[in-house]
Amino acid sequence: MLALLGGIFLLHLTGIILLLAATINNAWWVSDTLSTDIWARWVWVNGAWNYTDLPNIHTYSEEYLQAVQASSVLACIFSILGLFVFVGQLFTLSKGKRFAFSGIFQLLACLCIMIAASIYTDRFHKNEDGWHGASFILAWISFVITFISCVIYFVLRKKTA
Repeated sequence: MLALLGGIFLLHLTGIILLLAATINNAWWVSDTLSTDIWARWVWVNGAWNYTDLPNIHTYSEEYLQAVQASSVLACIFSILGLFVFVGQLFTLSKGKRFAFSGIFQLLACLCIMIAASIYTDRFHKNEDGWHGASFILAWISFVITFISCVIYFVLRKKTA
């Protein structure tokens, strides 16, 4: 059981690291001369990357952008809180109730990053040259990892009851 708990802890920690990398890194949309994330845009000019604000055009609706930003940050927060709750529950709750709150936090993190990546997919970069970058892919991978972690927490809750 100790090895299983250690594996779950490492899976959860991996999910947190990927969520943070996806939220912080500047590669949600890339091309040869620009790199865009949910916070700003970097443009390659005269052999150096220059920080610029996101363009003020209709495809970059402020409301959708803030929804993506908030959902990404909330996913990180929920996943980190879920890890602390997981560790706390090991020592405080009885066996039948042990992993329910961790599973709920992971479910919330999973839904938040899915919402962020889905909005970004649907609303941004419709007519721009480029491709989805590493951070965008990490966001979807972290969605899968947080979902798997959530399912594991709920399955373990049932097994220990």
